[in-house]
This record gives sequence, structure tokens and C-alpha cells, in this order.
Amino acid sequence: MLNLNKQSAKKLAVIVHDLAMTALAIVFVFAVRFDGWLFEERMRQLPKILPFFVAYAGAVYWFFQLYRSKWRFASLPDLSNIVRAVTVLTLTLLVVDYVLVAPNLYGYYFFGKITIVLYWLVQVALLGGPRLAYRYFKYSRSKHQAAREASLPALLLGRGVDIEMVIRAMESGAMGKMRPAGILTPRPDDLGQSIRGVPVLGLLSQMEAIAIDASERGEPFRRIVATPSALAPEAEPDKWLAKTRKLAIPISRLDSLGEGLRGSELAPLEIEDLLVRPSVKIDRERLEGFLKGKRVIVTGGGGSIGSEICLRCAAFGAAELLVVENSEPALFHVTEALAAQDLPMRVTGALADVRDEARIGPLFKAFAPDIVIHAAALKHVPYLEADWGEGIKTNIFGSVVAIEAAIAAGAGIFVMISTDKAIEPVSMLGATKRFAEMYAQARDAEFAVGNRGTRLVAVRFGNVLGSVGSVVPKFKAQIERGGPVTVTSPEMIRYFMTIREACDLVLTSASHAPEHEAQEDRAAVYVLKMGQPLKIIDLAERMIRLAGYEPGVDIEIAVTGVRPGERLNEILFAKDEPMAETGLDGVMAAKPIFVGRERMQGWLDELERALAAQDRLGAEAVLEAAIPDFSRRQPGPPPAVPERPSSPQAVASQP
Repeated sequence: MLNLNKQSAKKLAVIVHDLAMTALAIVFVFAVRFDGWLFEERMRQLPKILPFFVAYAGAVYWFFQLYRSKWRFASLPDLSNIVRAVTVLTLTLLVVDYVLVAPNLYGYYFFGKITIVLYWLVQVALLGGPRLAYRYFKYSRSKHQAAREASLPALLLGRGVDIEMVIRAMESGAMGKMRPAGILTPRPDDLGQSIRGVPVLGLLSQMEAIAIDASERGEPFRRIVATPSALAPEAEPDKWLAKTRKLAIPISRLDSLGEGLRGSELAPLEIEDLLVRPSVKIDRERLEGFLKGKRVIVTGGGGSIGSEICLRCAAFGAAELLVVENSEPALFHVTEALAAQDLPMRVTGALADVRDEARIGPLFKAFAPDIVIHAAALKHVPYLEADWGEGIKTNIFGSVVAIEAAIAAGAGIFVMISTDKAIEPVSMLGATKRFAEMYAQARDAEFAVGNRGTRLVAVRFGNVLGSVGSVVPKFKAQIERGGPVTVTSPEMIRYFMTIREACDLVLTSASHAPEHEAQEDRAAVYVLKMGQPLKIIDLAERMIRLAGYEPGVDIEIAVTGVRPGERLNEILFAKDEPMAETGLDGVMAAKPIFVGRERMQGWLDELERALAAQDRLGAEAVLEAAIPDFSRRQPGPPPAVPERPSSPQAVASQP
């Protein structure tokens, strides 16, 4: 209530200011333009005219939204609105003076052309000047305060446009205690220049020499901040990143650039940030419109994908978030990370297993979600080939429990994280995820009649760089130990994308589903465009070089052989799946053929019996009947101990 009263008082002060400046502008131009009896006559008549003109001016200012923008952020669009509003007032004076007043009342021009032109100039200055002065005052004060508190000199990497935004954010104190101390650019044209008073010290290729020189002068850089332009292929990030390894200076990258830049947009620069094609540009306004004010449940919220989705929901304005996770350490980690964001979102953590129907149903119903994102899964191919029953319990029956709980709770949309391994599956992971997709599609089809009820969709994508259990952390650890780096086959090819991009595209897919509820354009599965596939052995070689070594010389690459359930190439669409464009960058739609819920329930009953009897062949027969293109494989031995993920997040939500 106090904040509301304070905001109302500020808006009232702005209105009073603008109306007072309007009256002052008229008086001022009369004083400048006229003297003697001409001025006295106009001042005598002015009280009859001025109140009506000021009231009219207030309506014009309201129409042009002069009261909706904060003076602290006054900018060219605000000045443009002022110019348009004053132009309307000036034209009004011209019409009134030359059409109504002169011929009908006084017989002379009350204002005159020169006075009206002078009024336009004065009124723009009196309305725009204080706004710009206030912004400069606030900027100057925050800049000095940030400079007093800043203790971490930062070296900024990138082109001028990107760097200018970062410097402004640092000057406002939005980037913590960092202060801009120098700039390195990929463009020779920028040499010898400065941006907002910060000098361009050299090219990115000169980083090592410039950093050492600063340290020898007693002014060492404490942080390095890389903007997107410093990571673009033309900036040759492989070369300058390899040089920074010797400097032992923390390097951060910016996830995005914009007026609202915050320290929370900084993230440690990892090797995987340089391994894939440029990320798809995300429609932030679309995601903010989709998530703002919503209540969201994320299952498997402590895993690689689940935790990042939680963070993105917070960034895009979700009102409340329920994180469901069966690992206590993982749940603690993600809730602490969310608390550190200091965003106005209520976060609740729940220790729960998606296989526990008695726990999940009431939990979902009590929270009453708008959106449910089902990321909980078992996802390591070799383990599920050995422990096949656990994969069926979690990936199939756990998904059924989550789907039915979301429907019962009245969720608007249910999104299941799937995998490219679900297409023409050759592993238990792929088969269980495909079966779960089919169940979601069957339930979604029931709601297609009448376009009402919960929308249920699946989102497929391939490997995610840096996730728990992916090859990138494994290769990094092997490189740190001095090798060898182990590759299962020289011909192994995979799609890759970053965790951030994958999660943003999952949410983009979710935002598309409610817009296309009609049966004829209803998409049941979304597939993320993964770009060009990459040979795993090429990935290993590049990671070795990024770490400053030469493959085959400093660090060996060893071929260990294909593991049970693996295939050399991944597939994103099945042969019989119609593909469709969504109109969204980075997202495709698939409309697979599936069976009805009654048949699905029959298969679920058969799977339950096979699990009870520990009958793997019986379970595989059911999956083969449900998924005709499922190629059964003989169960392989459990993976060796070194392959086992060290984190409890191994059961995380990640394809």
C-alpha cells in the first residue's frame, strides 16, 4: 500500500510539473515576444484562456503517454512523444488563433506565427529538459556510487555496441562490484578509441601481453567479461581462450544484452560455449508473456535440464514455482541457486518420486499449476540396458503418474522432456521415452474434441553440452588428468546444443501449444532444431586444443567400443512422422501416428505383470508391440565403475 501511494504521488508530481510548464511556456513567450501595452493586453486576457488550454494540454500529454515512462530512464522515444504532443498543441494554437480568435473576437492575432513557433521550442525544452536533467543526475549519482564500491577491475572483450551496454550496466551498479578497466576488440578499426571513457587497449589476440603488462604496472585485471561478439567465429575465440588459461583470471560470458542487463546475466565461460553453432535468437517477449504470473511445476527440477528450466522460469517472470525432486542434495542445490537470483518468485521444493502416485497426485492438486514441465527421467543408456525395470518404472509409469496428476490438477499445459533416442529406438531408454510420448499423445487427443482441457506435448532434442553424464564434463575431467580421452567409436555422431538454448526452446515450444489447439493443426510432439551433427572424436580433439594441448601428442585419444544400446547416428524424426513448421525459430513440429488410450492401458497392464515377474523378454515384447520400429537388443553387462556419474543428479531431467 505504501509503494502504491508513493507511485501515485510521483505520478501526480509529474502531472503537476507538466501542466505548470505549459502555463509557464505561454507566459514566457509573451514576455519575450511582446512589450508595453501589447504584453499588458495579452496578460489581461490570458486568465480567460489559459485554464482551458492547460486542461487540454493535460489530455494531450495523457494521450501521448508522457506519464507512463519513468524520468530515470528518459530516452529518445520519450523525447519523441514530447515533440509529438507539443506539435499537436502548437497546431491547435495556430488553428484557434487564425480561424477563431482573430476574425471573430479581437480583430488581431492573439499569438501570431512567430509567437507560436517560439512556443513550440520553449514547450519542448521545458518538458524534455527536466526529464533529461533528472536522468543525468540519477546516472551520475549511481555512477559515482558504483565507482566507490567497485573493487574488481574488469577487462571487457567484444565490439563497441556490446561493450557500451556492459559499461552502462557497470556504471549503474547492476554488475556487482566490477568496474570497466579496459577493452579488447576483434576489430582493428576500434584501436586507439575509447567507449564511455574506457580505452581500447588492443586486439583479442594480444590478451596475454596486455594482461601481463597491467599486472606488472600494479593494476591487474581481476575479471574478464566476454560479450557475444567476442565468442563469434570471426573473433576466433579458440585462440584467445587458450591464452587465458595461463592468466588464471576468472572469465565470464554474457547470456544476453539489453537495457535490463544485470549481474545475473553473467555466467562462467566454459569450453562448451565454443563447441556449437551460434544459438537461436530467443523471443524473450514471447516467453515473458507465456510465463509471467504463472504457477509452474518442474519435475526432476534438480537435474541438468530441470534446474536450468527452473532458472529460466524465474527469469521470465513466473509467479510461483514448485520444484519436485527425489534427490535431497539436488533439490537443495537448485533451490539455493533460485534464492540467489533474488527475483520476486515464490519457490517451493518438494522431495518426491514421480513413481509415487499417492504423493504426486495430492502435491500437484494442492499447488494447482498452470504449467507442468516433466523433466524427471532415468536417461543413461548403459544403466537402463542393465536395470531395464527401473527405466520402465520411472520413464513410463512415472510419466503416466505425472500426466494424470497434471490433468487432475487442472494444468493448462503439460510438457514432457523427451529425447532423439525415442525415434526408431534401439535402447531401453529410447523405447521407454517413446512409449511415454505415445501415452501423452493419446491423452492429448481426448482433449482435442471441443478444444478444451489440458494440452499435453513432448519436446525432443539430442545431447546437451555440459549436462551431468554428457561427454563434455567427462572429456574435461580426462583432459585435466592428462588423458587418455576415451571415445566409443571414431564414427559416433551426435547433435549438440547448450543447456540454456535447449531450455529456452522447450519453453518456446510450450508457448506454441496453447495457440494451436484446433485438431487440424494440433502438434503433439515438438522437435528442436539441433543444427549440424558433430563427430564425437572431432569434439574430443577440439576440447584438447582449447585446453592448450595437442591431441595425439600431449593427450591421447583411446577408442573403447560402442556400449550396449548405443547407435552411431541419432534421428530426430521417424519415417512415418509428418513434419510441420511452427513459425518459431529453432522449433519443428511432428504429428506422429499413435493408438488410443484403451490400447495404451492394455500395454501398461502387461508391463506391470512383466515387471512383477522380472520378465525382461515379456516387457520388451510389449514395447515391440507398441512401437513397431523398436529394435530389441540383447541386454549388455552393467557399465564399468569409472563410467558411473558421480552426482546424484544422474537421474536428472535430460535427454
